[in-house]
Amino acid sequence: MTYFIVVLGTAGSGKTSLSSVLQSYLLDHQLDSIIVNLDPAVEELPYEPDVDVRDYVNAWDLMKKTGLGPNGALIASIDMILANIEDLKEEVWSYKSNYVIIDTPGQMELFAFRQTGPLVLRALIGDAKSAGVFLLDSTFATQPSNLLSALLLAASTHVRVRIPMVCALSKIDLLEPGLVSKIMNMLENPEDLSTEISMEKDARLIWGQDELLTLLEKLTVFTTIPVSNVSGEGFDDLYAAIQRILAGGEDYYTEEPSPAL
Repeated sequence: MTYFIVVLGTAGSGKTSLSSVLQSYLLDHQLDSIIVNLDPAVEELPYEPDVDVRDYVNAWDLMKKTGLGPNGALIASIDMILANIEDLKEEVWSYKSNYVIIDTPGQMELFAFRQTGPLVLRALIGDAKSAGVFLLDSTFATQPSNLLSALLLAASTHVRVRIPMVCALSKIDLLEPGLVSKIMNMLENPEDLSTEISMEKDARLIWGQDELLTLLEKLTVFTTIPVSNVSGEGFDDLYAAIQRILAGGEDYYTEEPSPAL
């Protein structure tokens, strides 16, 4: 059985680092896994990708050949992935790995919110079970209105990629424990988050207090796990949340047959 874990989030939220640490976590627990770099513009990676989209299309090479700027080249290269999707899919599935971690492009808005990105994911995943991990940058989420923005983006991404999703509150090692607890409290208590947003200086919202609370109750439906890519804190809980989506349990269960004695 092959499971796909799609790592999503805004630029700088820690997607690539989390992908690397998550693969190490799986391998440390004797779970076969590969990691796919799906960013045609990334220059350096903290891991050695098993499958690298840059072998098929490279945004920087495209810039040199066409004279496009960075954003134009990235858009064009992401669109060009579809031209190579069968070869890319064949390479991914040739590993017959239990877990496939997909590290999505840094500029998420150019991937998730264009037609190409979701099409690429659907082509790669096919009928396999999949789970998305959307990163909420804790250094950004300390301000309540920023947290609301991040939750809206997570919900929008979920609608676009159409896979079950959990959220990871990333970079918690950069915050005081009290701030992490405050963010988690706001996520677990929409009424508190609604009050905090309304109390912000110069708060001007298109929603009334009741409408905002109703919205937040819907946006906070995703399970959110605080994690640190530095210390590894939270990865047991993150794996358990992912596994509840993929296999319906928290054990290290892979649906693979036991080896013959």
